Amino acid sequence: MTTRTRAAGVLTALTMSVLMAACSTSDGGGDALGESSSGADRSTGQDLARSDGAGGGTSRELAAAEDASSSESSGSSGPARPSGSGSQVATTPELERAVISTGTVSLSSKDVAGARQDVQRIVDAQGGDVTEESTETDEDGEASYARLVVRVPSGRFSEAMAALEEVDGVVASTRGSEDVTTQVIDNDVRVRAQEASLKRVERLLAEATSLRNLIWIESQLTTRQAELDSLKSQQSWLTDQTSLSTITIDISADRAKPVKKDEADEPAGFVAGLSGGMDALTSVLGAAATVIGALLPFAVLGLVVGVPVWVVVRRRRATTPAAAETPAA
Repeated sequence: MTTRTRAAGVLTALTMSVLMAACSTSDGGGDALGESSSGADRSTGQDLARSDGAGGGTSRELAAAEDASSSESSGSSGPARPSGSGSQVATTPELERAVISTGTVSLSSKDVAGARQDVQRIVDAQGGDVTEESTETDEDGEASYARLVVRVPSGRFSEAMAALEEVDGVVASTRGSEDVTTQVIDNDVRVRAQEASLKRVERLLAEATSLRNLIWIESQLTTRQAELDSLKSQQSWLTDQTSLSTITIDISADRAKPVKKDEADEPAGFVAGLSGGMDALTSVLGAAATVIGALLPFAVLGLVVGVPVWVVVRRRRATTPAAAETPAA
């Protein structure tokens, strides 16, 4: 009985040792996770200390105060530990892709205004809007060219392009897309980090006791607020570009070219000869009329000047023989 009792005691001691070792290991992992989660907050305080060498003690005091406030805020929340051996590992949520889609469509139509109305009906059916439009008119006041920039929901981009490509007179169409998922995620993370940093600086500003600390913290607050505004502007632009797709549509007038007559369709025989003779006669009469019209001014000038000259010369000729026949006295 003594030997069995000792064996049971040794087995119990070994079991307790294994359980205590497992508990200490899990506690150590949790502490490591807590330290890693608060490392980003400490880096913000260290950035304050390095941002201005002239600040000296002031920047170090603010860095220490911010580090302490971030440690207090992160100390209350620790990483969740799985309870029991049957707990399941949380699955990573499916990542939603962010894509910027663009397209262009070129149309050629005899009726530019009518094609413009067809495009407007398609845009309205897809829930889009015309954001830009320019129109040119010809000498008769009719539309000869139109350019439209439309925005449609990203989920209806393919349907809108397919509908536009079915419009009569499509000359060309192109599509393009850019995946900005990584850029959107990075920008969102930076915005959240900057907002948290701004809140900590505002809390330090409320706790400032000296004028030197107050001036320093206000400068840091202004700088971080400007960075946050810039990040939010980028975030708004990405949201707009990924939620609405842009399609540019060009509509130009279709100028009909004159149809050339086929030589095989021309008449032959007597009709052809008669037609050719009439054309030749018309050409000769036209040429003669042109020559007569060109000589007519000179003929009028000749009559005006030549007739008086001719009369004077004739009278002189009539007078000269009469004078010659008169006898001398």
